[in-house]
Amino acid sequence: MSKEIKIRKGVDIKLKGVAEKIYANPVNVSEIVLKPENFPTLIPKLLVKVGDKVKAGSPLFCDKENDKILFTSPISGEVVEINRAEKRRIVDVKVKSDGQSSYESFKQADTSSLTREEIIENLLKSGVWPFIRQRPYDVIANPAVKPKAIFISTFDSAPLAPDYSFVVHGQTEIFQAGLNALAKLTDGKVHLNNSGNDNVDAAFSGAKNVQINRFYGPHPAGNVGIQAHHIDPVNKGEVVWVLRALDVLTIGKLFKEGKFDASRTVAFVGSKVKSPKYIKTVLGAKITDIVSGNVEDGGRFISGNPLSGSQISANGHLGFYDYQLSVIPEGGNDQFFGWIAPGFDKFSLSRTFCSWLTPNKEYDLNTNCNGEERAFVVTGEYEKVFPMDIYPVYLVKAMITEDIDRMEQLGVYEVAPEDFALCEYACTSKISTQKIVREALNLVKKECS
Repeated sequence: MSKEIKIRKGVDIKLKGVAEKIYANPVNVSEIVLKPENFPTLIPKLLVKVGDKVKAGSPLFCDKENDKILFTSPISGEVVEINRAEKRRIVDVKVKSDGQSSYESFKQADTSSLTREEIIENLLKSGVWPFIRQRPYDVIANPAVKPKAIFISTFDSAPLAPDYSFVVHGQTEIFQAGLNALAKLTDGKVHLNNSGNDNVDAAFSGAKNVQINRFYGPHPAGNVGIQAHHIDPVNKGEVVWVLRALDVLTIGKLFKEGKFDASRTVAFVGSKVKSPKYIKTVLGAKITDIVSGNVEDGGRFISGNPLSGSQISANGHLGFYDYQLSVIPEGGNDQFFGWIAPGFDKFSLSRTFCSWLTPNKEYDLNTNCNGEERAFVVTGEYEKVFPMDIYPVYLVKAMITEDIDRMEQLGVYEVAPEDFALCEYACTSKISTQKIVREALNLVKKECS
């Protein structure tokens, strides 16, 4: 039965530079990079060497612990670089485009005629499987485990996030094909979670073979982990799989076209972008192919959103899971009287500034922390923006002390770093909360899985 859920805790941080709903000319991708660091706890095993020719869908590396989980090239071309760090740890694999569109062939079929095992095999061989992640631990899903449910978020509530309805429009058949494949992977329900605040595309509102739920409220209402918590929480010993709507498109294309189509629409956004818009590119693309003189000086490049994305260089590459490239002011300039000085262009989660009087105003915020790390004290700020029935401060303190028993009692199996992004933003102690959560999840997985 469909559910309507209202999220009351959280906040929408409205930034300047939202993408205009038009498509720029598709970019010519010169190279791509796949980084094992995009996949927590992964120990990669190389399957190629420098000089090898690959097609889109050719394996580049696999999971050393489960060699059936492959990571394949998004484009056709030549492996030109394999970078390593200490102890020969693989940092990234770079593929230079050959300007062609050559694809490896995979099974093309109506998923209703396939078994669960055949669907999983096709997802694994093509390299599409890593798009499916799981709770607990926020890692790539284990294909040997059957989840109790699958959750798909059809909207992103983070600052400057892309509009999934705009991107998916006109691809209803492909999206439904992806849903049909996912429905065979669980004996439970596939939950399709729509935004209750906006009009959603027909691909979402008219989807079949799923349970459609509606979520209302501010960020992080769009986080799939938050949605799962309010519908069917993850208890110890249970597993759910999670995806975003745009990941489902990639799955649908695999079964409709028989190829790994890694093309994606990216929202190129931020106050430092001269003309924010949607750009068609490829997973892992070099951002200089996207930027193309459309950025002002003094900006920080972020693969993902400003709250939970990763900082990259001006010559960096898009992350595996990112559908957003943000460029915001770097900051670092001293301010007269700092936070004490009043101002109508300053944003605050409290009533320190006048931002509470203009809730729809857009702000040009930079990366300043406005302070340094200090004693981690209980202020109540986390609870205001964390919409889970969990004590976030006590959980984070258990993570810092590596108290696994206490973490289990406080709900560690339900959370992911992105769920704490607003907590990190609101933290008066300037604690790197997301990093702490990621390291704690890695520890719990190592000790308890």
